[in-house]
Amino acid sequence: MNLAIFASHNGTVLDIIKEKIDSKELHINISLIITNNSNANVIEKAIKYNIPYQIVNTKLFPDISTDDVILKFLQDANTDYILLAGYMKKIGDCIVENYPNKIINSHPALLPKYGGVGMYGRYVHEAVMANKEKQSGVTIHFVNSHYDEGEQIMQKYIEIDPSWDVEDLEQNIKTLEQDAIIEVLKTLENR
Repeated sequence: MNLAIFASHNGTVLDIIKEKIDSKELHINISLIITNNSNANVIEKAIKYNIPYQIVNTKLFPDISTDDVILKFLQDANTDYILLAGYMKKIGDCIVENYPNKIINSHPALLPKYGGVGMYGRYVHEAVMANKEKQSGVTIHFVNSHYDEGEQIMQKYIEIDPSWDVEDLEQNIKTLEQDAIIEVLKTLENR
């Protein structure tokens, strides 16, 4: 299975995926990393792990649809699945249409709560804490043309300790999210 990872910043989950591949717990190939950010830390990780990467944004490709550029890179890398790892751009319809139920996103809340435009990362955790929720979690879902509305693959939840602040919740959700992503990838590699 050839997996492309899209990341705008750190691509934190890349490290754990690579670790699981190296230990033979995951039997996939990271065939490509796509970033829209020329300064993203994920570029250094791609170089370190010897994974092909492409920077795709309107500065580098001013006269062509960046979605068309990305689609060509995905096809050239024989991509089977795409994992969004903190990718801060909406996935274009041409990519969604070419990879139906093949684009995986991890959302740091229990969808449909705390989803949609503007609900990502710390903003989600701040909203969860402000509403004094007793639980939070992670939702792994397929991507469609609407933010956070694709078919759910898995949800994992945790109880929120009353002593936690936003940072505590964020850290616990990140750990839960990494475990969930690995579990989903293990399921998909056997398809």
